[in-house]
Order: sequence, then structure tokens, then C-alpha cells
Amino acid sequence: MSHQTESEEEYFLRQEIEKKREAVKKRQSELAEEERERLKELHWMRCAKCGAELHEVVFNGVKVDKCFSCGGVYLDDGELEQLVGKPGWFESMSRLFR
Repeated sequence: MSHQTESEEEYFLRQEIEKKREAVKKRQSELAEEERERLKELHWMRCAKCGAELHEVVFNGVKVDKCFSCGGVYLDDGELEQLVGKPGWFESMSRLFR
């Protein structure tokens, strides 16, 4: 794949992500505070895949959320960037969380 094609794909992906981000912000602003709190309480620390409780696990100095029911691993905003800078993080995560 050429460098230009990768750049174009990245550009369009960023555009798509930004559109989705704005749609979610708009939807959240339209929800009543009470409804936002109800949804947060309903979904807080629950696995997006199976609904089981998530548990915080410190991995390479970063708190990640782990589902011990289905094996899912969830990262909050900014946590992936924290992990990527650490050598061997992906291999360690693969071994530890499979």
C-alpha cells in the first residue's frame, strides 16, 4: 500500500471518527441529566461484550479493565497511548490476558 493511500485512509477514518464523536456528544446533550446518570449506573464497569462485572488490573503501571467472564480487556481514553510507549507491552498483554 502506498504512503499516499495510507494517508488518505487515515484522513477518512479520522473524519468518520469525528462525525461519530460529534453525534454522540449531541445525543448526550439531548439526554436529561437523570437519564445520563441512570445509564452510567446501569453500564458502569460492565463488559460491553457479555455484561459481566469488570475488574481493574494494573498492567505495566496502567489500570486496565478486565472481564474474567469472557476475557475482554478494555482501555480508557489515553491508556493505549500510555502502554504503546513501553517496550514489549503487546506481547506481555497477549500472554497475560489470554
